[in-house]
Amino acid sequence: MRRMTIGIVAVLSLFVTMASAHSAERWASLPAFPPMPQPKTSGMADVNDIRMYYAEYGAGDPILFIHGGLGNADVWGHQVADFAKDHLVIVADSRGHGRSTRSQQPFGYDLMTSDYVALLDYLKIDKVTLVGWSDGGIIGIDMAMKHPGKLTRVIAQAANVTTDGVKPDVMNNKTFNDYINVAGDYYKKLSPTPNEYDAFVNQISQMWATQPAWTAADLGKISVPLTLAIGDHDEAVKLDHTQMMAKEIPGAKLVILKDASHFAMLQDPEGYDAMIRDAMAGR
Repeated sequence: MRRMTIGIVAVLSLFVTMASAHSAERWASLPAFPPMPQPKTSGMADVNDIRMYYAEYGAGDPILFIHGGLGNADVWGHQVADFAKDHLVIVADSRGHGRSTRSQQPFGYDLMTSDYVALLDYLKIDKVTLVGWSDGGIIGIDMAMKHPGKLTRVIAQAANVTTDGVKPDVMNNKTFNDYINVAGDYYKKLSPTPNEYDAFVNQISQMWATQPAWTAADLGKISVPLTLAIGDHDEAVKLDHTQMMAKEIPGAKLVILKDASHFAMLQDPEGYDAMIRDAMAGR
């Protein structure tokens, strides 16, 4: 009997170990983009030299979510469903991404930031909490430098402020390559130029080769409350780079997202949303 009990305990403990190992590896896969709720308004805004897709949900203090490079607004389905309960949520597709058009003007973070500033003016929204992921986080930091009056705070996940903040082997990572393929599929479905994904990637890659290139002095001038979040298994952005940013930006708070990668908003939506709410509450 005792031997049987020991055997059952051993099997149970193996299941617990396997389950915990499985949950710890959520960072190693890319979950599907969740379905988006029905927006209360959506459309195409004429901003700068492009037409920019946007959608609004809910009501209350406004939050603008900005997606990462190659992606689109639909990555934020979990967050929209949560925050639209008590906030006005705005999402958009950055220039050339998703449903938005692009021009021949070279991509640059300043230009993309000015698109979002123009969109907020178009929507008659004075000030937002900005949640940005990857390129969206870089746009948030850019806006904090150039247009601080537009921002209540910035929550930037997986952003970098110089090109050497990006891991050199990122393109060897399976999860990251899965994302590039998924982004390409979405591009074909959503874009007004569905057959030009390679041309678009080439155009934006020219920006990534040299931008951003901010100095410690640039970062030291930021006065907007800023939270920097990074997954403990981020495939693309170096942890020590994010730590450096937190040191150089006055009052910045660093949050490390447990068992999550570059795609934390999909892998751990509950933890991600809690991180945003803590930042908004000043915690």
